Amino acid sequence: MADNMAPASTPVTTDGHTAGTVDACPSTRALELVASKWALRIFPALENGPVRNNELLRRVGDGISQKMLTQTLRELEANGLILRTIHDSVPPHVEYRLSPLGASLNRTLVGLDDWVKAHWPEMERIRKNQVGSD
Repeated sequence: MADNMAPASTPVTTDGHTAGTVDACPSTRALELVASKWALRIFPALENGPVRNNELLRRVGDGISQKMLTQTLRELEANGLILRTIHDSVPPHVEYRLSPLGASLNRTLVGLDDWVKAHWPEMERIRKNQVGSD
């Protein structure tokens, strides 16, 4: 039996994941995609409109390689979160922008960022108290 195949008696979701497991949860799978280090930096870099590849590389910054940027962009594009436009010019260039789906997700990510900024000091305080009580 292949590694990704569940035993015949195990319920399987329509997309081939074992029912009742974390990998079957769409929320978990979506979070794995968008909560990656680079995806979280790409969303705000695209929130004000189309951006060319080199500018996106500068905006994301912090040591991302062209290869990793391309890989992350392809994954986000394959999931409908960003749109890639190839301009037929000399030289040709590519622009990326948030899709309507990606823009709606970005609003949620901004809300999460606001929540973290508001509550991080309290979380830090609690964590320090927990460490001190061990």
